[in-house]
Amino acid sequence: MHRIVLAAFVFLAMVPSAGAETARDRLEAFSNGLAGLSGKFEQRTLTPDGDLQEESKGTLSLRAPRQFRWQYQEPFAQLIVADGNNIWIYDEDLEQVTVRSQSQEEAQSPLTVLIDLSQLDRDFKVQSLPESEGLLWLELKPVAKEPSFKTVRIGLGSTGPQRMTLVDLIENRTEWAFSDWQRNPRLADSEFQFTPPKGVDVVGEPVQGAEVKPLR
Repeated sequence: MHRIVLAAFVFLAMVPSAGAETARDRLEAFSNGLAGLSGKFEQRTLTPDGDLQEESKGTLSLRAPRQFRWQYQEPFAQLIVADGNNIWIYDEDLEQVTVRSQSQEEAQSPLTVLIDLSQLDRDFKVQSLPESEGLLWLELKPVAKEPSFKTVRIGLGSTGPQRMTLVDLIENRTEWAFSDWQRNPRLADSEFQFTPPKGVDVVGEPVQGAEVKPLR
C-alpha cells in the first residue's frame, strides 16, 4: 500500500513572527504554476519499533490532476502507473500485472498536493510543525472516514519538498528523500500509459470512465 501511496506531505504549533516564511508558503511557491513534476527518490520502511524493513530507490513523475508514474529500480524492479482510469502495478520478477480502478480515494496520494493545492485543505487537516533538520514541515491528517494512513509529514527546503514521512494504520513508517526535481518537464503521454507485456499474468480488469480523469 505504501508503494501506491506512492504508489503519491505541530503537535504544538509555533506561531511565526510577522513576515516569517512558513512551510505552507514554501509549498505554495513550489506548486505555483506547476502542471507536471519529475524527480528521484530514496525510500526506507521501518517497523513501529524503528527496525528497517526495506530500502529502495527509483524515479517518479506526476501530472495534473491525478496521473503518476512511480518506478522502483533497486533492489527490485516494480512499476506503478496511474493513468486516470486505472492503477497498474507491474512486478517484473513475478511476471505479474495487477490492475484496478483508480478511485478518488486511491488517487489521493499526499504527493499529488504538489500539483493540486485545492486537495490540501479539502482532503487533509493541515498543521505547521517546528523547523527541524533545516526544513520547514507540514503535517497532513486525512479527513476521510476510512483513511489508508494516519499522518504524512512533508519537509520543505528552499527549493521545494525534500523529505516525506508516512505513518500507516499499524504504525509502520515509510520515509522518502527526494532529489533532482524538474518542474514542468516535457512528459510524454506514454509515461502515464501502460500495456501489459506479452506473456505476463494480469490480475484484475481495467475499467473506463473511472472517477478520476486525466487533464487534457
